[in-house]
Amino acid sequence: MTITVNGVTVAVDSAASAELAAVRELLRQRAVAVGLLDGETRDDKEIGPAIEALLSREVTTPAPTEAECRRHYEQHRDSFGSGDLVHARHILFQVTPRVNIAEIRARAEQALNELLREPDRFAAMAAELSNCPSGQHGGNLGQIGRGDTVPEFEKALFRLDAVGLLPELVKTRFGFHIVAVDRSIPGDVPPFEAVREQVAGKLRSDVEERALRQYVSILAAEAEIVGAHLEAATSPLVQ
Repeated sequence: MTITVNGVTVAVDSAASAELAAVRELLRQRAVAVGLLDGETRDDKEIGPAIEALLSREVTTPAPTEAECRRHYEQHRDSFGSGDLVHARHILFQVTPRVNIAEIRARAEQALNELLREPDRFAAMAAELSNCPSGQHGGNLGQIGRGDTVPEFEKALFRLDAVGLLPELVKTRFGFHIVAVDRSIPGDVPPFEAVREQVAGKLRSDVEERALRQYVSILAAEAEIVGAHLEAATSPLVQ
């Protein structure tokens, strides 16, 4: 696939890389125009630093203010936390092709009813009945965080009232589970002061990306590009 930028031919491997190739050529030509690069240079080792110098000079990115950092922190507090954790055990009654699902469910419900009367038998029943390797360790799954298990299992583990032996079976794509939540550890959100630099870095990165897109769109509006589509600004006052 071939594209041209102001009459200069740029070869690319696929449509997915056409836009990136066009942007790079656009920036190379701008670096030449402002005297940061010789027009005959095609060596990536020279083009890369010249483009970086160009962007450093022509793309301004103001530092985020304290108020902006605090606002972002308050709006995204959960993203800075360590995450909720639980310690759990289970007994799996696996559902596989050609098994009688109703029969498997009935066996699981019978075992659950027995455990609700005698919860101390959990480890012994896990070893006897579970189709999960954890059965040989009392059904212990260890410490689990959000995203560590399939969604339907996670939903049961992290319910607000999920503590102790759950009174109903948990159905997942693997089968029926008897689940015991032994401990729930709420996620810890650090104070703003502890993550201020992290917040500022995130905001700076967002501003830099937006400013770069605006800068490229202005260059694209003044260029003739064939074979690739770049968002071209109609005015330097890009929103």
